[in-house]
Amino acid sequence: MNEAFDLVVIGAGASGEGAADYAALRGATVALIENRAKGGDYGWPKAAAFRDWMINRVDRRYPDDSSHARGHERHGVTIVRGTGRLTGPGRVKVALTGGATRELEARKGVVLAAGSRARVPSIPGLEEAGYWTNVEATSLRELPASGVILGAGPSGVEFAQYFARYGVPTTIVQSNQRLNPTDHPRSSDLLARAFRAERIDVRTGARAQRVRAHAGPAGEHVIDLAGGASAQGHVVVLGIGRVPNLGGLGLETVGVPVTEGEYLKPDDRMRVAEGVYAVGDLAGREISTHLGHYEGEIAARAALGDDVRADLRAVPRCVYTDPELGAVGLTVEQAREQGRDAAEFTQDLAVTAKGYVSEAHGHVTIVADRADRALIGAFMAGPGATEAIHEAVLAVKLRLPLAVLEDTIHAFPTTSRVFGYLCAQASRELSGLRTGDRAGDQLT
Repeated sequence: MNEAFDLVVIGAGASGEGAADYAALRGATVALIENRAKGGDYGWPKAAAFRDWMINRVDRRYPDDSSHARGHERHGVTIVRGTGRLTGPGRVKVALTGGATRELEARKGVVLAAGSRARVPSIPGLEEAGYWTNVEATSLRELPASGVILGAGPSGVEFAQYFARYGVPTTIVQSNQRLNPTDHPRSSDLLARAFRAERIDVRTGARAQRVRAHAGPAGEHVIDLAGGASAQGHVVVLGIGRVPNLGGLGLETVGVPVTEGEYLKPDDRMRVAEGVYAVGDLAGREISTHLGHYEGEIAARAALGDDVRADLRAVPRCVYTDPELGAVGLTVEQAREQGRDAAEFTQDLAVTAKGYVSEAHGHVTIVADRADRALIGAFMAGPGATEAIHEAVLAVKLRLPLAVLEDTIHAFPTTSRVFGYLCAQASRELSGLRTGDRAGDQLT
């Protein structure tokens, strides 16, 4: 006889826990299926111990997710240890850790939150040399002697800087001409300058062609690059993208075709079939914890009968490097490609009060639509960028007029104050008013 729940969630990452906890707090019965553990002088041993405690919330070595499991159980969620697979509409079979199986019935829906894994490129010699993914890079016990990061998206640049700041000689190899290339060019350029100042070897416009295992003078792997150059490192870390974990989910039993390496395409209720929802990395949108958690809650609400749709107009994109990078919405080029009459305004952070106080470099850039004089994009780099971006997120989501942002008081001296100054400048210029040289503009 099947065990019946209102909602069955496969995968206990950010997306799955968002769905499971929300539904349970609404009074629904929930089964959460997971086959792995979840997800000054400050030397590496102390940092590794602190990481373990932050993840585990208990004094055990990572990975240990018992505290996470207890948190879900306090919400009323039933934890099922094993691998879940759809066997038809509303039916899930779980291969339990230990060999047995359980048959679960989902009365209101199944949420697929199985996540993704690192994309492994077809580079000759890579398999022989071995490589690290995000798993090894964030759970290591001992620092490597040196490292090469392949790929400079958000994960790649974060890995590169944290290795370098613990004294690991680090090279980052990026086929694109820019680090974190989906961000604003000013942010990418600033990050590259900061990396080089920290002696990170930045190789942009470089493509790995072959890996020669242990061919370096100290046993390093040698990565041959297009054009004849090479990079060396004792470990190779992959940061070139993700692949959704779709295999084995049984999607064919509910009429959903699956192509290896391709993401699912849920509708705005996160549905891929009647009573089946796909969230987080499986959906292939912005891959981030905050978006995955949001999508999980949308799926749970939809499954419980709410008339709700995901609003993805304003998803914050943050990179936790130094300098911090925060972004939302469209660049001026993207806006113009959509046929909008867009204008861009920018302020160098270094010559503002925030820059003087913190001796920091960076920028705040906004993009406005001339037609309705509303904010449609914002890009920040520098101290507090990942916090200050949220006002812009709300403004883009609500299509707030620049005049409203101009009339909003921003605390001095902050990065948010610089954002407010730019909104005021844009509001005046797009209204045909002369901005002049207001006293304190450069110190805003």
